[in-house]
Amino acid sequence: MKAPEWIRLDNASIIYPSCKTRKYATLYRMAVALDEPVNSTLLNAALQTTARRFPGLCYTLDKGVFWWFLRRLENAPVSGPVPAHRPFNFRRNGGYMFKVGAGGNRITLDMFHVLTDGTGGMTFLLTLTAEYLKLRYGSDIPAGKWILDTAQEPQAAELEDSFDAFSGMRGSLDREQRAYHVRGTVLGRSELNDIKMSFPSAAVRARAEAFGVTVTEFLAAVMIHSLQQVREADPRPRKRASLKLEIPVNLRPIFGSATLRNFSSYVHVGTDVANGPMTFPEILAEVKQQKRLFVNARRLTTRIAANVALEDNLAIRCLPIFIKRPAINIINRLKGENYCSQVLSNLGNIVLPEAMAAHVRDVDFMLGRTRQRSGSVACLSYGGRLNLHFSRRIAERDFEDAFLRQMASLGLEAAVEHLKPSCAPGEAEKNRPMRWAKVGLFQPYFAI
Repeated sequence: MKAPEWIRLDNASIIYPSCKTRKYATLYRMAVALDEPVNSTLLNAALQTTARRFPGLCYTLDKGVFWWFLRRLENAPVSGPVPAHRPFNFRRNGGYMFKVGAGGNRITLDMFHVLTDGTGGMTFLLTLTAEYLKLRYGSDIPAGKWILDTAQEPQAAELEDSFDAFSGMRGSLDREQRAYHVRGTVLGRSELNDIKMSFPSAAVRARAEAFGVTVTEFLAAVMIHSLQQVREADPRPRKRASLKLEIPVNLRPIFGSATLRNFSSYVHVGTDVANGPMTFPEILAEVKQQKRLFVNARRLTTRIAANVALEDNLAIRCLPIFIKRPAINIINRLKGENYCSQVLSNLGNIVLPEAMAAHVRDVDFMLGRTRQRSGSVACLSYGGRLNLHFSRRIAERDFEDAFLRQMASLGLEAAVEHLKPSCAPGEAEKNRPMRWAKVGLFQPYFAI
């Protein structure tokens, strides 16, 4: 399948170009730690092969009169040293909106959310790692859930905008209440604190099962209980009482989609403590009920339909982009992050083929710097360990300390590692040339 010269942004991507600045973009990082130092020459060769299997990632952002769109790149991506985890200039990166880096025994992937969500990003990184191991060791690694066959032609379904494909006829959005935010000393714009907490995944799963909940529900309840403790110690006389988490939901298994573009939604779970604090079991019961109420196909279809209807509204479509961009940006600032205290993004359990697992020591996932919230939490399980990354833009770690105390009170001790990826030294950014596909004069620049 040959990828088209240009494609529309999917429904989840529309907001990201409006909010992107030189110092802020919706980025996330994933990393694989191997048993030996990475050979950068072989990694670059593996990247060329893997990129051809993921044509949906080989696009750059371009701007029309009414909307942004994705324009196909004709130059190949190039790997480099591990970059600082912060926004980068796409045009200086050959137009590519992702970066692959190698440092020591780690392969990193920084992805702009316009291209794909966490599931798509992890599939790309693990397929790239498998291809690298094939080149280095001649390993026979079969395709599977997280690994695509690079010898297979890309499928049309992988480039599908599944939001349009699975949108309902009528939709509505829930009315939200502004949530409490942890306050602190805001770091410089290029800084991002990261604390990695690693727990035995079997112990966490057993504790969650003892409460009759999933691991995600268990972690969410611990986070909300920790937010409650931080709020109680907050000296401000007036502070919001809504403690709420945003939990992304992978929609592919729910709707049967095979897309490698964005196809995730979210649910808000939490509680209101205006009338006093709640016990951990009370919070756990609320989280369990809310998540299972909201994560079902009918409710998610309603949310998708509402978002697609906004995009398809003729009045909005006809607004020129110089009006759309500041309007979307203002709405995002006023609403967006105000409706949740923290994000909890869980990719679940990563299981790799035996020939690949023999070389992969660890897998990590972390979210980038937020605009208004104090931070975010991203996690996954691999090799018997549950890895959580608490990324934050403030100096104080009161929330993280409260989380560790609560987990310890439940009999779960963590191995803790402090990282500052945004402050890592790196080479000066090289200006890589960009070549993109030719497109017609009318489409897509004047498409509404």
